[in-house]
Amino acid sequence: MRALSAKPIGSLIASVLLATGMGLRAQSPYESSEDFARYAMKLREAALLKIEPQVFVPTTSRPSYWGYSSRYPWKAEIVTTVFWVGERPTENNPVPNTRSAWDPDWVVNYGGYDDPDPNNRRNYIPVNFTPRQNPFYCALPYNDVSEGSTKPEAPLYIPWFKQAYVKYGQSVCQNRWIEIRNHDGRSCYAQWSDCGPFRTDDYQYVFGNEVPQPNLNHGAGLDVSPAVRDFLGLSGMDVTSWRFVDYHDVPPGPWSYYGDNNDFVINARKNTERVVSSSFGDTDSGSPTVITR
Repeated sequence: MRALSAKPIGSLIASVLLATGMGLRAQSPYESSEDFARYAMKLREAALLKIEPQVFVPTTSRPSYWGYSSRYPWKAEIVTTVFWVGERPTENNPVPNTRSAWDPDWVVNYGGYDDPDPNNRRNYIPVNFTPRQNPFYCALPYNDVSEGSTKPEAPLYIPWFKQAYVKYGQSVCQNRWIEIRNHDGRSCYAQWSDCGPFRTDDYQYVFGNEVPQPNLNHGAGLDVSPAVRDFLGLSGMDVTSWRFVDYHDVPPGPWSYYGDNNDFVINARKNTERVVSSSFGDTDSGSPTVITR
């Protein structure tokens, strides 16, 4: 803002004084020049408030895509495809999903083949087994480790790197949460469990402002599991928008029920163990109470 000159302000104050009959004259109602100076300063401040616009600094984040605030920006209108644990290679999916970028025994650790056939699924999971990992999973085209080494760009581009870093060569991306929205505005939450489609080096898109690199699936930039597909009502190839979210911003839902890698399950077990331990330490406490988020 351009600074106000002292001359207009002084003229304004003088005008106020003359209008109120309090000009500089011998019979001044002020006992000393200091009293008059204080009064003049108050008039100056009042004049400034009338002339200068008041600026209010917002205390909350700016609203982002769809009007929601977040530390992570939305990736809008991303071509989204479906993949699943145990998927065999096809022409448009040359890499089998019997293993993930971070888990060489993905099928075993998941608990079996995550059959995508809706007739063989119920309540977002396969009918023939209960997954040992979160059935709400996804893949993004970046891996922060390569051959046991942390990639050099990872500390520079991954927003949570400093907070999540444990040791060199250990991923800080595996099992991070993302929010996915369909065109109707319905949200689903999933954990980042694999890398793709097609690429594992596109950090400019995953963490930056670039669009996904071209590929055989019309530039797809997100793979989602059958559970995410069913919750959002997606086809085999669709368009969604997504963003990263911190775990404490993820609401409970069907994505919070299953999985040894699931933060909801992990914390529920910790709370249960803590309550059980406390209950057995107190002979008058009765049966232990299971606490879940």
